[in-house]
Amino acid sequence: MSTVLSPRRWLITGASSGLGAAFARAALAAGDVVVAAVRRPQAMATTAAEHPDQVEVVKLDVRDAVACRHAVEAAGRVDVLVNNAGYGIVGAIEETTEEEVRDAFEVMFHAPLRLTRLVLPQMRERRSGTIIQVSSMGGLLSFAGVGAYCAAKGALEQASEALAAEVGPLGINVVIVEPGAFRTGFAGSALRLSAPMPGYEDTAGPTRVALTASDGNQPGDPDKAARAVLAVLDLPEPPLRLALGEDAISAIRAKLAAVAADLDATAHLGHHTAVVGKMD
Repeated sequence: MSTVLSPRRWLITGASSGLGAAFARAALAAGDVVVAAVRRPQAMATTAAEHPDQVEVVKLDVRDAVACRHAVEAAGRVDVLVNNAGYGIVGAIEETTEEEVRDAFEVMFHAPLRLTRLVLPQMRERRSGTIIQVSSMGGLLSFAGVGAYCAAKGALEQASEALAAEVGPLGINVVIVEPGAFRTGFAGSALRLSAPMPGYEDTAGPTRVALTASDGNQPGDPDKAARAVLAVLDLPEPPLRLALGEDAISAIRAKLAAVAADLDATAHLGHHTAVVGKMD
């Protein structure tokens, strides 16, 4: 039997803005305690002052393995880990440098797994806890111009699917959150744009234009997204995946239908690949 302590203690990366800040607000409204892991602690000064008994702030760049360990040690008990820190990157595969791809994976794949490994020993001991992996609808699908971003999120999803099977019997839940376009700073100044090359104006180019133009006009409300996540945590059996936003739900359904169509079209080929008879 897992034991849920009250109030819960949340460790949230990237808690000072966007969805991370919305998760923090929702957790505080529920009466929980938030350990905000942020690169600039001063960004949490107002929130910490307004909730002196509910907010603890730790400085963390998730790329720094030593800092990750110190953040988890400073947090103490962690009932809910939210691996939220991340950023958008736009560019065709050829346009995206190796350094850009490596950094995207460091922040959105390696760091979440690192923090997960650091909190799992205490969760295993208590046989309770929840790991929330903030992915994207791009974790299940991709399109021109966002290959590096979607690859990092997709890798996180695959690792987290395995993680859920491994830790579920230990009383630990894993929830992969797949937001669509939400009104955060994702498409604003934090968005990274690879240097454009000739030939990609009609493929990656429109994505570059559309994403930057969407800043401040996205349909999703971050606070509603955070409340949906809290509602899922209260379910007897939380789902592995939670798509957020009509755009995410529609796009993921279309991707699943496309995969099913490919399977139907090629199954006659795939079924006839077994070894026939005895091998010498």
